[in-house]
Amino acid sequence: MQRVDAEAPDFAQLLRPAAGRWGRLRNGLRRWPIFPVFILAMLLLMGVFAELMAPHSPTKATLSARRAPPMWQEGGSSTYILGADLQGRDILSRIIHGSRVSLTVAGSAIVIGMVFGTGYGLISGYFGGWIDEILMRIVDVFLAFPLIMAALVILVVFGASYVSVIGVLVLFSWVSFARQIRAETLALKELDYVALARVAGASTPRILIRHILPGVTNTVVVVATLHVGSLILTESVLSYLGVGIPPPTPAWGAMVADGRNYLASSWGIAFFPGIAIFVTVVGFNFLGDWIRDFLDPRLRQLE
Repeated sequence: MQRVDAEAPDFAQLLRPAAGRWGRLRNGLRRWPIFPVFILAMLLLMGVFAELMAPHSPTKATLSARRAPPMWQEGGSSTYILGADLQGRDILSRIIHGSRVSLTVAGSAIVIGMVFGTGYGLISGYFGGWIDEILMRIVDVFLAFPLIMAALVILVVFGASYVSVIGVLVLFSWVSFARQIRAETLALKELDYVALARVAGASTPRILIRHILPGVTNTVVVVATLHVGSLILTESVLSYLGVGIPPPTPAWGAMVADGRNYLASSWGIAFFPGIAIFVTVVGFNFLGDWIRDFLDPRLRQLE
């Protein structure tokens, strides 16, 4: 019999996660969405407690501070940590208050779109046949429209306001829920427990709400989380083009538009709101990816 070398490397030991403080930290960062949750928690705090966290009023203009640089640059002051814009308004205060605008618009749009799109998908998938065919062709029509171009036309005709911006975002956000939920419903309605409920005499609304809706809840949560970032980005684009939230309400996209002609001399006017948009959208996207992986048992088995 061949003798096993006692000095042979322990491959099982090599495959185990790294031990120690740094190994646990690395595994924790990989397993839990620490950074996205931190970013979104800060965003939520700024949106809720904007008046307490902002050092200045977001609409108060001080002409003597026009285009003031950040405090760490020559000519900067601790009064305006990130500098001031073209009217002498504090950039940091406007970013903090702008987080409330983004959360309000995107949150309202995603909730309304989620409720309508989920119900739409449940009805389309459950009834099938010609009802499903008609409802899905309507979805295809909405998907064929270029979002930004259609939003520009609608907002120019009806005017820019909170209600109109939220309405435009809802108009094009519900279709993602409808398609996903319809596909899930087509599979769930063929399962035995749904057939038993139908044989037992359960009404159609009861079957949809009590038996099928719980089965698509995970999909609804994932789609909602993944689409919040895109709605914030769309609202910022509309504000950048001048048809979003009307001034003087601070909106990140409008702040970027104010500084686009002064990037060489006063780069902070456009840079800091742009960073806020980037970090927020990335945070929501990372959180949505983590929730999708966490709720999918097939993906959890790969860890």
